Amino acid sequence: MSFQDNPVIGSGEFTYECIHNWDRAGLPAGHEYGNASHGVAIDSQGLIYITHYGNPGSLFVFDGDGKFVKAMGAAHNAGPAAKGHGVSIRKEGSDEFLYLAPADSEMGFTKMTLTGEIVWTKDRATINSESDGVLADPKTGYRPTNTSFRPDGGYYLGDGYGSHYVFEYDRNDKFVRALGGQGTDAGKFSTPHGQWLDTRNGEPKLVVADRANKRLQWFGMDGGHVKTLDGFLFPADIDVQGELMLVPDLHARITILNLQNEVVAQLGDDAAWRTQVLADNFAMRVRPDQWQPGRFVHPHDACFDAEGNIYVTEWVKTGRVTKLVRKA
Repeated sequence: MSFQDNPVIGSGEFTYECIHNWDRAGLPAGHEYGNASHGVAIDSQGLIYITHYGNPGSLFVFDGDGKFVKAMGAAHNAGPAAKGHGVSIRKEGSDEFLYLAPADSEMGFTKMTLTGEIVWTKDRATINSESDGVLADPKTGYRPTNTSFRPDGGYYLGDGYGSHYVFEYDRNDKFVRALGGQGTDAGKFSTPHGQWLDTRNGEPKLVVADRANKRLQWFGMDGGHVKTLDGFLFPADIDVQGELMLVPDLHARITILNLQNEVVAQLGDDAAWRTQVLADNFAMRVRPDQWQPGRFVHPHDACFDAEGNIYVTEWVKTGRVTKLVRKA
């Protein structure tokens, strides 16, 4: 597909040129996303980090033009394929750090420099010890999905595929509390798949993509539940830029909310297409020949760049990275 043939999606100020496989021309031979391209984050220099289930490493890094920079994250590739899942980046002092969540019960949340040096790893045993036994029951799962940050230097570790807790740590790596646990009541989660810091309305809040409960939930910095927003299909993660909140939804669409948390855009939303995508236990995710330009299959993560463009990673076999170039 030539540049001129790229589909345009959305409307008004939320109109985007949709560049599927934006990264493919730059991906070297022997580098594969495997069974999924999972997470995406951007550093202060504009480099794009994409986690995956392929080889080599668990992270591929590109510049803003789609040129491949490097592969890294071998710590989360223990076997025939990587287990890269969540990725977030934070500047701390003069340095930036990757916070990585591998979707593997045998691996740990990892803080890593941008050059690949591991600062710490928190596996099940570590978190259980630091939390005074939250994971002590062998029936309680552990399989991390994502990380996010507090304004005071602390951070959150989300065990979305495991215990359904979000673990809070302070700036000194000391355990503070475990939020949630499995359930449907306010403050409980069913797959807290992703989370982010929401500073759009003054008082900072943690907002969690409570995926299987089909909602977002907000929490104060003291851990108390603040509010819930329903109306989602399968929200996978969150990003915030200015007054906008970006919510990739695993069921074939991307939602953008305004300052009042009203829907201002739902990119790729089409009920008939969604029915096809979800049919036969997500069979389409392994059938690239059925994917259609300008439509999403399973958006697993998404983030804004400095210009308001959006990068989308999809949970599909072979992986798919799409750049949405803002036109308005």
